[in-house]
Formats: sequence, structure tokens, C-alpha cells
Amino acid sequence: MAKVQYWGTGRRKKAIARVRLVPGDGNITINNRDIDDYFDFETLKVLIRRPLEITNTIGKFDVIANVKGGGFTGQAGAIRHGISRALLEADADLRPTLKQAGFLTRDPRMKERKKYGLKGARKAPQFSKR
Repeated sequence: MAKVQYWGTGRRKKAIARVRLVPGDGNITINNRDIDDYFDFETLKVLIRRPLEITNTIGKFDVIANVKGGGFTGQAGAIRHGISRALLEADADLRPTLKQAGFLTRDPRMKERKKYGLKGARKAPQFSKR
């Protein structure tokens, strides 16, 4: 018999995370590695666990995430977004809680493109009157 599982896709900057929630005891696995092995910073681990904490589902689901692209901060944000979407699929009554915390909104901030005539996105060459 197939296990019940809930899927959610999260994005942040250039990072894309495919998150799967499976009923379990709260293990978080990212790219076949434990969360403690994958992320060095405690703040990123807290960021990822936050949707589970505010919905009181911290020990009910195992989180299995595949994430690629971006840096580690963007990846953590993408995983958080994916967990929130998967929780919404698991229980639609959690929507107001997740929405108020801002976890269902995709963060639109991206890297600004370089413009021609400039050295970067905004930095201009040095101005000289003569």
C-alpha cells in the first residue's frame, strides 16, 4: 500500500526546492543528507523548521527535500516555502496561520541585471567634468 505524502514546490532567488512531507517523527533530510550536515548556520535550520513550529506539526511529518540552485540562504528560503505549501496540501485549515506569517508568499526579490554603460546593476563609471 502506498504511503500518504504531500508535495510542495518552493522558490527563492535562483533556488528551487521540491519538498515532500511523509508522516513520521520529524526528521528533515535535504539532498539525502541530514539538516545538520547540510546547513552550518543555526539560523537557517530555525528558518526551515519555522512553518512546522507555528502549525504545531513539528513531530508529525518527515521532510524530504531536493534543492538546487542559488546559495545556502536562498535554498533555506526555498525549502521553507515548499514546506509551507506542502502543509497547506496536507491540511487546508492551516492557511490563515501560514498566510499571516508570510510563508505562502514567494519572495520576489531577485538579483538586478547589469545595464549597458554601467559597471554593474547601478554602479556607474567615474564622472569627470573635463
